Amino acid sequence: MFDFRLREIFGLLARTTPFLVFRFLIYFAITLAYVLGTGAGAGVGYLVGHIGDNPAAFGVWGGLIGFGLVGIAAYLLREYLLYLVKAGHIAVLVELMEGKSLPEGRGQITHAQAVVRERFAESSVLFAVDQLIKGVLKAFNRVFLTIGQLIPIPGTGGLARFINTVINLSLTYLDEVILAYNMRTRSDNPWASSRTALILYAQNYKVFLKNAFFLAFVIWGLTLLVFLIILAPVAGLVALFPGNAGALTLIVALVFAWGIKQAVIEPVAMTALMQVFFKATEGQQPDPAWEQRLEELTDRFRQFGAKARAYAPAGDPTPDTTEGPSTATPQDDRGSDQR
Repeated sequence: MFDFRLREIFGLLARTTPFLVFRFLIYFAITLAYVLGTGAGAGVGYLVGHIGDNPAAFGVWGGLIGFGLVGIAAYLLREYLLYLVKAGHIAVLVELMEGKSLPEGRGQITHAQAVVRERFAESSVLFAVDQLIKGVLKAFNRVFLTIGQLIPIPGTGGLARFINTVINLSLTYLDEVILAYNMRTRSDNPWASSRTALILYAQNYKVFLKNAFFLAFVIWGLTLLVFLIILAPVAGLVALFPGNAGALTLIVALVFAWGIKQAVIEPVAMTALMQVFFKATEGQQPDPAWEQRLEELTDRFRQFGAKARAYAPAGDPTPDTTEGPSTATPQDDRGSDQR
């Protein structure tokens, strides 16, 4: 029924335990920063509130401001999180799927980071590739993966919106799967190999949809379960904040659940879709018809061709002029996607 094997997935993740621990520590540190920032903000707001007549309300607003400031810092760090954490984990998972052995302990993390640096010399390159991949996937999924396209049944607007939301959630990890393709092919031009991977995804999108749709319920169901389990302990923690900070309980609990999802639950879905992608595309060549459809769909896909031709690997001053389409590519993304 499905194209991934859970027993094999858990076996692969068990062999990358050092990376799972590394992920957990990173996301636990982010979660802790949110909690401390929220608590400190609530404390400052409570003290300021004593100037007026409502310190409790000021405490809540202070907590929200502290939470927001930490959120901005985490947003600014997302490039390095992708480079150090997610891409590194993808690299070691790809090597395990190819039957290679890995170092133990911290050596596994060092090895993974070396592999990522070999494929993506700078974090900015990896981040730019990842963002453009997401843009192409968003445009493609909006056109081809809506319930109206798949099952044109009139009068089911609410149900269609719900199913479309589940579809979008289910395909969250596809950009990481395409990065895995870069690792597996050992490409020295990430723009060219990502372009190829996007075409392969497009010509097999129904296979991914079937598997990803099921995984979405599993992943978000587990995340909801984690949220419900930690809600009471978080309420006790937030009760220590100055003033009436009960309104912050839900936000802090959501952050805790997000951290556990990112550290422990997300790798399951990511590894499963990697299995699906490698199995579905084994031995395939990019279909020119799908290449043309993507060319017509979005400016973002056309940018891959231009960037592939202009890209020069580290230490090679000569741009690659052999990859990508022959059509001219706009210099900037107009932000409009065509059907």
